[in-house]
Amino acid sequence: MKIFIAQQNYHIGNFELNTQKIIEAIETAKAAGGDLILFSEMTVSGYPARDFVEFEDFIEKCTNAVNIIKEHADTIGVLIGSPVKNKHLKGKDLFNAAYFLYEKEVKAIVHKTLLPTYDVFDEYRYFEPAYEWNIIEFKGKKLAVTICEDIWNLGDNPLYRICPMDELMKFNPDIMLNLSASPFDYTHDEDRKAVIKSNVLKYKIPLFYCNAVGSQTEIVFDGASLVFDKDANLMKAFPLFEEALDCVELNEDGSIIGPILEPASRIPEKELNPATLDPQLNIEQVYRALVSGIKDYFGKMGFTKAILGSSGGIDSAVTLAIACEALGAENVRAILMPSPYSTEHSVNDAVALSKNLNNPYDIIQIDQVYNSFLKTLDPLFNGLPFSLAEENIQSRSRGNILMAIANKFGYVLLNTSNKSELATGYGTLYGDMAGGLGVLGDCYKLQVYELARYINKTSEIIPHNIISKPPSAELRPNQKDSDSLPDYAVLDKLLFQYIEKRQSPANMKEQGFDAALVDRTIKMVNNNEYKRNQFCPIIRISPKAFGVGRRMPIVGKYLS
Repeated sequence: MKIFIAQQNYHIGNFELNTQKIIEAIETAKAAGGDLILFSEMTVSGYPARDFVEFEDFIEKCTNAVNIIKEHADTIGVLIGSPVKNKHLKGKDLFNAAYFLYEKEVKAIVHKTLLPTYDVFDEYRYFEPAYEWNIIEFKGKKLAVTICEDIWNLGDNPLYRICPMDELMKFNPDIMLNLSASPFDYTHDEDRKAVIKSNVLKYKIPLFYCNAVGSQTEIVFDGASLVFDKDANLMKAFPLFEEALDCVELNEDGSIIGPILEPASRIPEKELNPATLDPQLNIEQVYRALVSGIKDYFGKMGFTKAILGSSGGIDSAVTLAIACEALGAENVRAILMPSPYSTEHSVNDAVALSKNLNNPYDIIQIDQVYNSFLKTLDPLFNGLPFSLAEENIQSRSRGNILMAIANKFGYVLLNTSNKSELATGYGTLYGDMAGGLGVLGDCYKLQVYELARYINKTSEIIPHNIISKPPSAELRPNQKDSDSLPDYAVLDKLLFQYIEKRQSPANMKEQGFDAALVDRTIKMVNNNEYKRNQFCPIIRISPKAFGVGRRMPIVGKYLS
């Protein structure tokens, strides 16, 4: 049996484009003599469609797309994902389903059993879990079809009370096939291999895994579809962050034709679960995920040009370099906005960066704007000492200038705030927290430095001075981040324990963190939830990002 895997980038609700892509892959597979082609989860609609699935018209368009695709499934079996109506009176109105199409007919519909409702997932809001489990008989083989989470319930502490494959094994299947839309994070490449290996070792049949690729607002899908033989050897690995179509041939005895890419002995046994923050961990993947996030956000929204404030600091430098890679340097405009407290070297560093990247840039002094605000407010401020208010006027002046240029010329403002700043509230609402997309909002400061070093791996793109100088907002004389925040080398590791690992203050103190620092940091995180609640979407690269995957009350008393 010749089985194709179609790793594709879909656009949520773009039924014409998605259907066209699916049909093109089917026709290519047919021309190459394919027997079966496997697509990812929620193929026709894109994933996650969220509340779109509550619209009757949306579901009808999904069904219409399936019927169009069905006409091309004549000599080849096709497995595609789509929401489907629940015909039972009880339960949710929809299933997350996989259609099996062959001979221009719907031969079977498989319903997803395990519906993740954690982190960025909210599937039980919309879907009913499967009532029954059956294999699909096709060309002398028994196919066990599962959908994404259905294979992620093995391990020491299962989240669900059932494993769909346990039910399907009662029918003695020959092959496991999984349609996935499994989001990227910097541990997920290893996690995915460990989970698939665990399934193969348990059920002792080959597993074909097709994952989505591309970005949907904050969620990035990295592809990396896989094929494992019955002995848990990796036989085929699809590229990360790229669309791909390829096939694997299955022998009559269930073995897979071709060399072993990675023997079972070298594949991780358990999911990667770092105990502490490792800023270098899979940094190339993080970089590629951020590029994908920007590229697809702009492409799918119909945007073409970006703008950002370039300060000569590390965050804006890394954001600018990544944006230039994603959109083309000519489409990214940097605005340098020195204030009375900006140092000359910061302006020079920002200019040098744009010259290295060859992107357009402008220098706009904000002294007059800033002084005009101070003059206007003088009757109210009445000689009070310089404070945070005057600092934030500078930041908000810059935000206004950036948005004015964006509105005038059709740019989208990229936000440059990092996760350390967002966690502690070290940012100005409607100032440096403005933007349409947060590029580094899921990267701790230490990871931002590692991204800079990765960008400079072959030549100096980001000037060395930007990387080596102490970070500063430059909103008052001789200001440094360390005036307001603990050293990032300590702060980021502490934040990781609280945000990613959900450790209690007592646990963090037992790990050796200073007790007063723990209490102060956690209070900063919780007291600034109201700021993050107003922030733009953040490209997710970690297992626990701010945004839809972390839902905290704004007015909660706990730990604040």
